[in-house]
Amino acid sequence: MFALRRGSRLAANILSHSHRPLSTSSPRSNLRTGIYAAGFVLSTGLFAVYYFDARSALHRYILTPTLRYALDAESGHKFAVKVLKTGLGPRDPCSDDSRLESEFLGQKVSNPIGLAAGFDKDGEAIDGLFNLGFSWVEIGSITPKPQPGNPRPRVFHLPEDSGLINRYGFPSQGHASVLARLRARIPPFQQAHDTAALRPDSILAVNLGKNKESPADSIDDFVFGVRTFGPFSDVLVVNVSSPNTPGLRGLQNRELLERLLSGVTKARDELPVSIHRSKRPKLVLKLSPDLDEAQLLDIADVIKKSSIDGVIVSNTTIERPKTLTNPNKVEAGGLSGAPVKPYSLKALRALRSQLPSSIPLIGCGGIFTGADALEYAKAGASLVQVYTGFGYDGVGACRRIKDELAEELKKEGVTWSEVVSKAVDELSLKPVAPIVVAPLAKASKTENELSNLIAEAQELQELLDNLDRRIETDSSS
Repeated sequence: MFALRRGSRLAANILSHSHRPLSTSSPRSNLRTGIYAAGFVLSTGLFAVYYFDARSALHRYILTPTLRYALDAESGHKFAVKVLKTGLGPRDPCSDDSRLESEFLGQKVSNPIGLAAGFDKDGEAIDGLFNLGFSWVEIGSITPKPQPGNPRPRVFHLPEDSGLINRYGFPSQGHASVLARLRARIPPFQQAHDTAALRPDSILAVNLGKNKESPADSIDDFVFGVRTFGPFSDVLVVNVSSPNTPGLRGLQNRELLERLLSGVTKARDELPVSIHRSKRPKLVLKLSPDLDEAQLLDIADVIKKSSIDGVIVSNTTIERPKTLTNPNKVEAGGLSGAPVKPYSLKALRALRSQLPSSIPLIGCGGIFTGADALEYAKAGASLVQVYTGFGYDGVGACRRIKDELAEELKKEGVTWSEVVSKAVDELSLKPVAPIVVAPLAKASKTENELSNLIAEAQELQELLDNLDRRIETDSSS
């Protein structure tokens, strides 16, 4: 009863206050309302500034871990892509250190940190990802026809191991859908651009995949991809290294690889002049870290004889190191993150020693810090790509890696380009020195000298014979 009586009096008071004219509001009440409103606006503005700064601890220590533990791995991945797609995602607010400037196949980039394929599979968040500070954004893999990929669940975190296992199997909306998005990015009334990224010192790459039902030895899907996306990309990546599409890795075998590289380079060279791009795209091959030395030697020989422009080393591994501790280690699929780094570096060093310096390599696998990136540069990589490290560390991962890398370079008193140039010069395959044939004039001179030596030897022999005869005569007498 007490609660009811109190509630009735409270309601009556509210009604009586509601009928008072507005003019009776006290100055103190208006001041208080103004202070509250100003405080709300100010706090909202401060939060927005904090949120939109990719470096803020909010993303690394609160939002990203919450997303990882609140949702399953694939749902969290898709949510992140949708946020970046809206244009309301965080941004890298800083300019890149001049020590990080690099060049890839004649195109300048502001830093060597790129995002590998697999995060933005359908080209939905290209500009949102560039806004995070990546110099290279690679979308895909994209298959000609739409396909759902493998059944869920198909992505598994290994947080204790800083790793990830996925068996996505190229889920893709298909060429037509992604092509429409790439066309929609192009500003109207502009005929041509220096880069498909539509921003300076950046590269947009499209990773080409193969439909699951396509014949294992067919190269048609890749050729079709070159013709479709060539006018809208700076780089086309030929992905023959995913372990999650049956038969795909077989295209790394010598005979099939020769036919594949011949087909895609021919298709690229035949691309008509585009109103969207002033240059034809570069072609890059993406390899597996599970190739043995003999296979790498064969692949290097094929690459040298082809017109391929560069190589990415590497994709995910089917190996399971004994150091893995998370129970998800038993899941089938490709392992990425810190555990794949030794495999990728080993393959990169082996391939660097078998390719000339004119063919650049891109390192990918287990890059979480600036020191990791620098290790790849010293092994001969011109650029690096991140994937799992980005997923674990969140939207500020690229800026942190760049800052750490700049600090490492400052300590050593060098730039990224200097480190790469030195490593590539020292570790790349050296050209075979040509056999110099002596000119005919020199040959004639050599023959004359030889004849003189023979004559002198004959004279010496005659002197020795005469000396022997004299000794015999003296002995008999």
